[in-house]
Amino acid sequence: LVVALGALLPAAAARRSQDLHCGACRALVDELEWEIAQVDPRKTIQMGSFRINPDGSQSVVEVPYARSEAHLTELLERVCEKMKEYGEKVDPATHRKSYVRVISHDGTKMDLSGVKIDGDVASSLKFACESIAEEYEDELIEFLSHEADNVKDRLCSKRT
Repeated sequence: LVVALGALLPAAAARRSQDLHCGACRALVDELEWEIAQVDPRKTIQMGSFRINPDGSQSVVEVPYARSEAHLTELLERVCEKMKEYGEKVDPATHRKSYVRVISHDGTKMDLSGVKIDGDVASSLKFACESIAEEYEDELIEFLSHEADNVKDRLCSKRT
C-alpha cells in the first residue's frame, strides 16, 4: 500500500502543478485583456526616434496606447497582484482544478459555490503568474500588441 501511494503522489503533485500553471496563465491573459479593454481607444502614444533626420523630419509615429509595448510592459509589472481576487474550483467529475475570479470587475454578485478562497491558493497563483509573466514576457507582448486571436489557447495551451 505504501509503495502504491508513493507512486501516485508524484503524479498527483504534477497534476496540481500543471493545473496551477495553466490556471495562472489563463487568469493572467484574462486580466491583461480586461485591462487593455479599459483604455480609451482614442488614446495614443508616440513611438519611434525623437532624433531629427538630416532632412529635418522625425521618425515618430502615434500608436494606440492600449496595445503599446510601454503599456503592456507596465501591465505585466502589476497584473499578478490581481491573483488575490481568484479562488480555486475543483471539477467534481475530473478533480481538475481551475481558478476563477471571486471579485467581479464591475461589482456584480458572483456565484461562488464550490470555490475555495484561500491565502495559499492566492499566493501560489500569484507566484505562478509572476513566473509566466517573466518567462514569456516577449510572447505576451507580441500576442497582445497585435490583437491576436485565441491568446489564451496559443500561449497557455501550446506555448507554456
